[in-house]
Amino acid sequence: MNSKFSIMNTFRAWISAARLRTLPLSISGIIVGSAFGNRLRLERIMHYRDLSFNDIGAQHFFETKIFWLAIATTLGLQILSNFANDYGDGVKGTDNEDRVGPQRAIQSGIISKNQMLKGIVLTAIITLGVAISLIYVSFGKENFFYSIFFFVLGLIAIASAIKYTMGNSAYGYRGLGDIFVFVFFGLVSVVGCFFLFAKSLTIVVFLPAIAIGVLSTAVLNLNNMRDHNSDKKAKKNTLVVKLGIDHARKYHFALLVMSMVTMVIFLLISYRKLSDLLFLIAYIPLIVHIRKVAKTTNPERLDPELKKVALTTFLLSVLFSLSQIL
Repeated sequence: MNSKFSIMNTFRAWISAARLRTLPLSISGIIVGSAFGNRLRLERIMHYRDLSFNDIGAQHFFETKIFWLAIATTLGLQILSNFANDYGDGVKGTDNEDRVGPQRAIQSGIISKNQMLKGIVLTAIITLGVAISLIYVSFGKENFFYSIFFFVLGLIAIASAIKYTMGNSAYGYRGLGDIFVFVFFGLVSVVGCFFLFAKSLTIVVFLPAIAIGVLSTAVLNLNNMRDHNSDKKAKKNTLVVKLGIDHARKYHFALLVMSMVTMVIFLLISYRKLSDLLFLIAYIPLIVHIRKVAKTTNPERLDPELKKVALTTFLLSVLFSLSQIL
């Protein structure tokens, strides 16, 4: 009975370490890039074959293998990052009694540092395997240069996910985490996935990529605002610690406004029909969120806002996807 109870506790600890609430945010860029890339791909098929939308068969409508492999790769990278973050902060002592958020796995003592390290290695191997499958399905044997480029990009993404808080040169402890999140959750996720479908680039795709990137960065900024006091004590020099709470709040507002502006510009450039406006609904809760953050003087009370911004970003991606399909 005790053994069974111990196994269940360990399993729950691993699930907790994976931080499931972060996963919807991580795939938002994939959803946006896939929807826009698939739309461009279909438009090309219709143009070159002189077909209407109704003439396109189900086999041409959506490249489901690319989409689901991209989702799996991104989930693997997010879980890898979460495990590495748990390990890095646990080893450095950042996760302590001063921390405001939920207790981490190593901090709780249920998962040892050695076990977490093995989990990181296994997750990295699985993620790399899925990424290779994604590259092969997307490009086959014909586009060797593209395959090599995305393979190297995958290796960089895995290394970046691990180095966020692990090691003496962890960039998350030097205020560089925001750059990582913006680049990989925004630019790489949206533009990269767009390219997997369209096999080409357009400057317009960088607008939704920037929007998703800055919203993802806003979630990290909220997290760091919440942990400002404990991070400062632990000498984890996040951008919030460097800026101070007041400037971090202004920075947060700037990120949200930038997301709105880039998506409005995207609309002005690519507007086709009324359903293209659908994703603007997602900005209503974000406006409410801005007022909430402006009125909250104690940063430790910002924890509920993390989930709101993350889920709103996911909602934005889903509504954007629908606007491209309808």
